[in-house]
Amino acid sequence: MTKAEISEIKNGNNGELGKYLNPTNDTKTLFFTLDKLGRLPENFDGKYFIPLCNHPIEKIRLLAVKNIGKLCDEKYLNQLENISISDESTMVRREAISSIGRMRNKKAIPILIKSLKDPDPKIVLQAIRGLLVFNEDEMVISELKKLIDHPNEVIKNVIEKEYFDESKSEYNGDHCKSPNYLKNVVVNGDVLEILKIVPNESIHLTFTSPPYYNARDYSIYQSYDEYLEFLRDVFKEVHRITKEGRFFILNTSPIIIPRVSRQHSSKRYPIPFDIHPFLIEMGWEFIDDIVWVKPEFSAKDRNSSFRQHRKPLAYKPTAVTEYLMVYRKKTHKLIDWNIRQYDYKTVQESKVLGEVDQINTWNIDPTFDKTHTAVFPMELCLRVLKYYSFKNDLVFDPFGGSGTFSKAAQSLNRYFFTTEISNKYFERIKENIGQNVLFNTEFPNKYFSFQEFYKIIEANK
Repeated sequence: MTKAEISEIKNGNNGELGKYLNPTNDTKTLFFTLDKLGRLPENFDGKYFIPLCNHPIEKIRLLAVKNIGKLCDEKYLNQLENISISDESTMVRREAISSIGRMRNKKAIPILIKSLKDPDPKIVLQAIRGLLVFNEDEMVISELKKLIDHPNEVIKNVIEKEYFDESKSEYNGDHCKSPNYLKNVVVNGDVLEILKIVPNESIHLTFTSPPYYNARDYSIYQSYDEYLEFLRDVFKEVHRITKEGRFFILNTSPIIIPRVSRQHSSKRYPIPFDIHPFLIEMGWEFIDDIVWVKPEFSAKDRNSSFRQHRKPLAYKPTAVTEYLMVYRKKTHKLIDWNIRQYDYKTVQESKVLGEVDQINTWNIDPTFDKTHTAVFPMELCLRVLKYYSFKNDLVFDPFGGSGTFSKAAQSLNRYFFTTEISNKYFERIKENIGQNVLFNTEFPNKYFSFQEFYKIIEANK
């Protein structure tokens, strides 16, 4: 039987369809028929679905329940409730609750409320979805509000957004704006001192690569814990100065501290994975991980010894990847809300044209700089800027290095704000981006000491 034949039969003689929905039929016939039924007529008799709800094959039971739900007939409420409680398959149980919710019938409210205590969070979420239809009902509101203390984080987020979120504004006129005195500015000084005087929600995007833990001559820390605490303090301030729902992208990788002698082993630190819990705790929401893949020749070979002796346990792969961990400042607003804050012209001019990266591996050659030993490739910066910011946004790099990100920002008509503690690298940024003003003569590049920057902040309070 074809899909067209099924469509013809379902709109005609139910008895004819019943032959194909007989529980004794083979699984293939039952599955095809149930799957291709589509939208059902209002007067459709669902009696042939009932026996299939007890079929030994899970996918048959699932489709039978789904089709019962299409009928939106309250006479099936008890049947669906029993399935939601007793079926051995959690998928079938979820579909039963979903079918009850889709009926939009007030008689379903007590069943859905009982389902809020189910141990399966997905069943609870289906019940919430069904109950939100009756959001004017005081009993429904009362029962749903209790879930703010539910152990599941997704359930808590849904309830918080529905009943405890005070930021209901659909438009924020300040979202696209940023302080003029931060535009195209580089500050030479301690990043924490600088950030503490930057106003709340000033920037749209941060992209940075923090100093490697004791792996370069420009980053010395007494301990790994001290290093992580420093980063935590910095990124907490970054969170404060980031606008609602906007992005923070952290480029890191595990690093190796060489061994002291042949009698000692080297130490490998999983920086991106150790920083991640801190970021979640302070209010960043994890969105994606992008793997930056470099050519093999650009990395130090760790396999030479193993290739010779081939002894198990001694294998060490050459590291040719770094992580771009993508985070968003936690909000109940969707991405669309952020986009709607911009005018039509800005959105059109900011669209990503040409080929786009469809997978989370980016093959980009590293860049070498005469002054800085670990610089961003320009291509890496350009991709991040295109995917995560709009024209005229203010973008930030707390560890400015040689200034590549700032230079890339200007080339794409974004404003930059950068901090750098090293005098040597501060001078390199000046040399790299100079006084160029590529798209707006109103905000030429400026370079300040911390004291000079502090005076500017005070003058603009």
